[in-house]
Amino acid sequence: MKTWTVLPFLLVAAVPGDISGQSLRGSTSSLDRQNRVAREHDFTYIATPAQLQRFVDQGYLVRVPEGADYELHEISFPYARPEVRLFISRLASQYRRACGERLVVTSLTRPKNRQPRNASPRSVHPTGMALDLRRPDPKCRGWLERVLLQLEGSRVLEVSLERRPPHYHVALFPRQYAAYVERITRASAQQYVAGGGRYRVRPGDSLWRIARRHDTTVTRLRSANNLNGSRIYPGQVLTLPG
Repeated sequence: MKTWTVLPFLLVAAVPGDISGQSLRGSTSSLDRQNRVAREHDFTYIATPAQLQRFVDQGYLVRVPEGADYELHEISFPYARPEVRLFISRLASQYRRACGERLVVTSLTRPKNRQPRNASPRSVHPTGMALDLRRPDPKCRGWLERVLLQLEGSRVLEVSLERRPPHYHVALFPRQYAAYVERITRASAQQYVAGGGRYRVRPGDSLWRIARRHDTTVTRLRSANNLNGSRIYPGQVLTLPG
């Protein structure tokens, strides 16, 4: 086993397994795993921009806004599964601390009829579970590749280095990643005090459940967090009304 020193918010100090045998080269078996996970999640391969918009309206896909720690570069459809948004936010925060620059996301959900010519016909980008990251300069490349390979070793994603243009294709496994985040954040998941505090959303939570657990109401939770609706996602930190 190899032990890596990394920030605790994304990875544990030691990741089970030895990543020395792993590779960033894509493979048929990797594509098989990505498509199998998509089927296990019952994900639809979105065909058109109109269908993508329906998935957004129904809450299956969420908007990924520009962040302080990452930028979206020439992305036509800035939407993804909620867990992908969580993954980007967590990875980018650590990346900026480690490298002093913003992470660059170059692709998210792509409808089938908007896939580039060199895309694999088995790409999972149309499901909303994939993203592309620009390959950084050598000073940050080692850190990013090590973290992605460690996460692949934890079986929460598949990653490969694509050459044209140079970028990392990441297929995130939503349920597996949500469970992984739950495990490593459990200790801080209940950071609140009586009469007000903070709460980190866990997989399976809803505003109704959180309000009931903390003796408040959904209306007060929405007001305290400037929420227009009831949509929340794992890892999100909410302010609890006093």
